[in-house]
Amino acid sequence: MKVTVCIGSSCHLKGSRQVVERLKELIAQHQLEDRVELSASFCMGNCQKDVCVTVNDNVFSIVPEDVDAFFQTEVIEKLA
Repeated sequence: MKVTVCIGSSCHLKGSRQVVERLKELIAQHQLEDRVELSASFCMGNCQKDVCVTVNDNVFSIVPEDVDAFFQTEVIEKLA
């Protein structure tokens, strides 16, 4: 599974660094390093919303406070 977080200037201002850090923690916590590829990308063209995150090319817009719930529904449950 590939998870990509936008780190462009707009998303950076909305908390992309916190999103990346929390995703790293959650991937390690659940021992999914071999199943989840976390990467970053500059502008993904979704600047009008929150931090742009894609999971296998599906686009999401999240805030740092929602990373845990997002990870549960879009990563854990889809890998099960």
